[in-house]
Amino acid sequence: MVRSIVHMDLDTFFVSCVRLQNSDLEGIPLIVGGGDRGVVASCSYEARRFGVHSAMPIKMALRLCPEARIVKGDMELFSRYSHTVSQIIEEKAPVMEKASIDEFYLDITGMDRFHGSYKWTHELSSMVTRETGLPISFALSVNKTVSKIGTGEGKPKGNLEIPQAMVQPFLNPLSIRKIPMVGNATFTLLSRIGIRSIGTLAEMPAKVLQEMIGLNGLELWKKANGIDHTPVEPYRERKSLSTEDTFHQDTTDMVFLRAVLSGMVEKLAYQLRSEGWLTSNVTVKIRYSNFDTETRQVTIAYTSADHTLTRAVLEAFEKLYQRRMSLRLVGVRFGRLVRGSYQINLFEDTQEMMSLYQAMDKIKNRFGANAVMRCSGAFVKPKVN
Repeated sequence: MVRSIVHMDLDTFFVSCVRLQNSDLEGIPLIVGGGDRGVVASCSYEARRFGVHSAMPIKMALRLCPEARIVKGDMELFSRYSHTVSQIIEEKAPVMEKASIDEFYLDITGMDRFHGSYKWTHELSSMVTRETGLPISFALSVNKTVSKIGTGEGKPKGNLEIPQAMVQPFLNPLSIRKIPMVGNATFTLLSRIGIRSIGTLAEMPAKVLQEMIGLNGLELWKKANGIDHTPVEPYRERKSLSTEDTFHQDTTDMVFLRAVLSGMVEKLAYQLRSEGWLTSNVTVKIRYSNFDTETRQVTIAYTSADHTLTRAVLEAFEKLYQRRMSLRLVGVRFGRLVRGSYQINLFEDTQEMMSLYQAMDKIKNRFGANAVMRCSGAFVKPKVN
């Protein structure tokens, strides 16, 4: 049976999420990233016209597009929207694989017996946009590779169906850069011998490619010929929650660093409770000014309480940060997630503490995660050395 594989991709996902929160950002060049020292996480089509693209340093992006508006990424917001989209798709699709925060593969093989596969997919994408406000593109073809390339070629707002008979005519004129596994090094190597289109690559003997590139040569030849038997793996629940912050200026200010970490814990703990998770594994990450990166991991009883997690994070940080060299980044990760609601610790917690969490969560649910926070987590400015 010929497979029917769908690739769905949320268009400029981070930008779309930010615009849903602030309609004033519609229609202007917009960059989502981590400040002057960071890189572009996502950018609007208005910014792309100036040559801005993902992973570009923010400073370079601003030189190309000085009028661009910079907005700092909000992973809590992005995760919430991604989770909503996942639920909509998972409820309708026979098999769904979540490839990333904004990409999904669906295996709808055999659905043509009951529905038109393209019509069904189009209705699903319309449902996603209707219920979330997020634009989403898709391509329907015979495997993951062709579907993913098809989604890219159809953007923005263009949805493609590429049946088996049209796979090679569709792929042949495209640049080899369109193949997901082709990076800069492979592109440069193949370009030197005149291979720039997928059609030319497909005509090369597989053995020659293997000798040039190694083990990936055969896989690359298969993809160029529209061959990909990779299955759609069913969606699995998340295994961790994490966040990190790169500072505008390297610092050794302990008051500032503790405040940043406390604020991170508070946001992640709220996300744990909102999504019904408990964690028993806490990891703290630091990066020194010379780019050395270190982590420390601790195991605790399952919890989603701010005060317990904050204490674990700060204790781990104190033991980890020993060199007293300036730091450029800190991060926090909660792992070993399980479903559940927080249980009161009989030795430490009080009913007043639980009532406080419930009240704070209600306010955050209604007015946003930053509507109320502990003083210990309020970000203060670092001292200038």
